[in-house]
Parts: sequence; C-alpha cells; structure tokens
Amino acid sequence: MGRPYRIDTHQHMVPPGYARWIHEKGIRPGGLDLPSWSERSALKFMDRHDVQTGILSLSTPGVYFGDAAEARRRAREVNEYSAEVVAARPERFGFFATLTLPDVQGALAEARYALDTLLADGIVLLANNDGRYLGDPGFEPLLEFLHHRRAVVFIHPGELPAPAVPGIPTFAADFLLDTTRTAISLILSGAMEKFSGIKFILAHAGGFVPYIANRILLTMLNDKDLALSALAALGDKKQSILRRFYYDVALSASPATLPSLLEVADPGRITYGTDFPFAPSVAIDFLNMQYENYPLDPFVRTAIDRGNSEALFPRLKPDQKLGQ
Repeated sequence: MGRPYRIDTHQHMVPPGYARWIHEKGIRPGGLDLPSWSERSALKFMDRHDVQTGILSLSTPGVYFGDAAEARRRAREVNEYSAEVVAARPERFGFFATLTLPDVQGALAEARYALDTLLADGIVLLANNDGRYLGDPGFEPLLEFLHHRRAVVFIHPGELPAPAVPGIPTFAADFLLDTTRTAISLILSGAMEKFSGIKFILAHAGGFVPYIANRILLTMLNDKDLALSALAALGDKKQSILRRFYYDVALSASPATLPSLLEVADPGRITYGTDFPFAPSVAIDFLNMQYENYPLDPFVRTAIDRGNSEALFPRLKPDQKLGQ
C-alpha cells in the first residue's frame, strides 16, 4: 500500500519508568510478561501496518495498587511522558490519559490536567477498578465531568475481581468478560443515558457484548426505567442502546467476530485497533490479513480504518493544522 492512513485507537505504550516499576512489583499483566516498547519500534510497526496515527494508552494493570498517592504520582509521570511523545510527532501519535480510579478525586484532578494542560485526546479507564465497575455510583463525579467535557473514553479490560483459573491466561476470556460486565454496568446503572456526552470505546469489539446483545436487552426489560428502551431495540436494532458505544476491532477482526459486531454496532462507531505491543506480531499479521480479506462494504472499511476516528479526533483530519 501507499502512505499509511489508518488510525489505531487501541495501541499501547510502556514508558521506561513504568516498566521498571511494574517489574519491581513482579506483575505480569494478563498473565504475560510486560512487552518491550519504544517510540522507534512503534513507528516501525505502524509503517508496516499502514497506520498513520496510533492513539497510545497504558494497558492493564494501570497505576492503582491500593496507594492513592503513589497512583497519582505514577499517573502524572505516564501522562507527561505520553504528552512529550505526542508533541514530538503529533501526526503519528495521540494519547489517552491514565487516571487513578478507584481514587475519584485523584482521577478528577488528573483528568482536568491531562485534558486542559497536556491536551490529551481522551481518557483510558480500566473496566473494573479494585473490583468496581464503571456504573458504580461512586464513580459518577468523574463520569459527570467527562460528560460535560464530551470526552472520548477508551475502556480497556483488566483482571477480573475473581480467582484466576490455573492454566488459562486472563487475556484469553476474562478480559472479554471484564469489558462485557462494565458495558452492562453502564447500561443498567443509567449512566449511558445520564452521561450521554461521553464517547465510550469498548476494546476488542466489546468483548462478548455483540454475541449476547439480546440477553442484555432482555435484562433491561426487568428494569422499569430501561424497559421501553429495550422493547424499542428488540423491534428496531437502530434504537439499541448498544449502538451508542464505539467498538474497536483489535484482535477481533475475524470472520467469526465481525458478523456479530456489524449486526449490533453502528458502523459509524467502529474503529481500527491492533493491541500493539501486547499482541504478538504474528497474531496482528494474521488478523489484519483476515480483516483485509473480509467482504466489507468499501465505505464501511474506509470509515473503520480512518473516518470514524477522525470524527472522534478532529485534529487528525487532513485539513486540520496539527497542534491546534
């Protein structure tokens, strides 16, 4: 192909200081060793996969390990490092700012600083934070702030608040369930209605959300405040609250997954993603091949590759002056 053109909304970074900290704690995110990362390796990867811009984010486990003061320091370090990377190459990188949930006051302060001073492109939140999902009433002050800011919020899965199953790495299935749980939490809590200004991107095609869409709608029927919305969606999928989410296709652009996603999601709210560098290169190569060979409408493919993300991040439109 010619000049890189895709916008990758699911691309991670591993700042050197953060990597040392995680190694010191002996943490293996998702049951895997923390991958090596550098700006140079990211650019090499992006050029090989026709990615013009990668929106960088910190993956699980984030920065909160029970000490709010420590989490605040680490979040600030990660976000300032991210902002420096973007400032050096604004056409190649963007970033989602890391917050400190379940420390809500710290998260509010960092969100303001990241959006106003560091000019972050959005926020990354883990699906559960110390076992609390994003519809938790205690998180409402942060959601209200992000709603008024019309923020883009990338939801990434983490470790389930449950014992791991020996021999089954958490990224294989637990991550997908974690994303699904928080999506349902946001719906059943009323947060999707109350904080409709937030543009939520669900990682990995929403986990199990597309596959269990009708189960989610049937669950909504049990809530008098949500029943009418569920009935409307059962009659006309375009009225489904599930179409209000954005979904990336990281590790999910396969013939087995895309039909469910395209049936449930608004095609104008699907974004391209790779999960670099946590996903093995061979897996990204294979899924990219499947995605490129999948019989998508050309307009839908163009929207997924770039157009839908340009709507989320107007500074990346070709006619915009970068840095403004």
